[in-house]
Amino acid sequence: MGEPERDERARRWRLVLGGAAAGGLEGADARMDAALAALYDGGGERGAGLGGSAPRVARWLGDIREFFPSTVVQVMQQDAIERLDLTRLLLEPEMLEAVEPDVHLVGTLLSLNRLMPERARESARAVVRRVVAQLEARLARRTRAAVTGALDRSARTHRPRRAADIDWHRTIRANLKNYLPDRGTLVPSRLVGYGRRRQAVQREVVLCVDQSGSMAASVVYSSVFGAVLASMRSLRTSLVVFDTAVVDLTEQLTDPVDVLFGTQLGGGTDINRAIAYCQGLITRPADTIFLLISDLYEGGVREEMLRRVAAMTAAGVQVIVLLALSDEGTPQYDHDNAAALAAMGVPAFACTPDAFPDLMAAAIERRSYDQIPMASRGS
Repeated sequence: MGEPERDERARRWRLVLGGAAAGGLEGADARMDAALAALYDGGGERGAGLGGSAPRVARWLGDIREFFPSTVVQVMQQDAIERLDLTRLLLEPEMLEAVEPDVHLVGTLLSLNRLMPERARESARAVVRRVVAQLEARLARRTRAAVTGALDRSARTHRPRRAADIDWHRTIRANLKNYLPDRGTLVPSRLVGYGRRRQAVQREVVLCVDQSGSMAASVVYSSVFGAVLASMRSLRTSLVVFDTAVVDLTEQLTDPVDVLFGTQLGGGTDINRAIAYCQGLITRPADTIFLLISDLYEGGVREEMLRRVAAMTAAGVQVIVLLALSDEGTPQYDHDNAAALAAMGVPAFACTPDAFPDLMAAAIERRSYDQIPMASRGS
């Protein structure tokens, strides 16, 4: 190893170890070490580099955005909120203007929604709107395409008008008895085709979202997906959020930012009460997809909650439980309730946002979810 390589390795170790090991760093390296020390030095206590003023924190945020990529900045911001108790400073407009917005920051802002002074509220909405716009750009187009394709495939006809409308796989399976071995051909006496796209509502979708504090990321993604689904004329979409109270946000689905600021993260959980409300929204059980997005920690009446789910499935409602709708990996959830739901044929699993369009397509076509990549499955 040459001298330049040794110097670079020593530089990196000084930055990793910090403290006394960082002696001799200069210029940008010294500033980078100071930014790391402000957050991670001190054994978990408040670092000396931040203190309690919003301007100083804003400068620190500017430094870490200069030295680190956005994915690292987001991790450091979340660590700062948790380790250094910076929640109060998020109420300051100058602080909000300096942060790198992400889903976790939106969750923190929503938990502070009722505490925000008016001067910080518009800055917070601007941060939330930036994140929502990023999520819509990433997810909306694929969701619409997956749902539209599934609706078209789920509509069958035995009188397709064009060759392009014929579902050849189903047609071949339906006519296997008409195979002529001597000619090596199959006579399709019955055609199976895709139905023409209809403008009327074909499915009802009810999103029932747990807004307890542990479900913050799921609330954000659910609001975005709810708005996307509500924009499709072939679906009738409802969005209900709950803790111990139930709030119907369907009328606000035209703007997911309004939806998010209509939530109140934290509090208890009464799943039974929320399901009872959602039952009243369902008008066509056989054509309804009910998505309960919850970690299943029930603070209400468990037995009645399970009876309501059983009644919905018996009526023909397609019930799906998402233990989380986020990128955060395997969630914490109530295993007993998940097992009880699975025993009655209700799937319960965590779903990543990127897998959600495929999940909706499978639900519309009533296909198995086994081929969809999920974070984890309930048991």
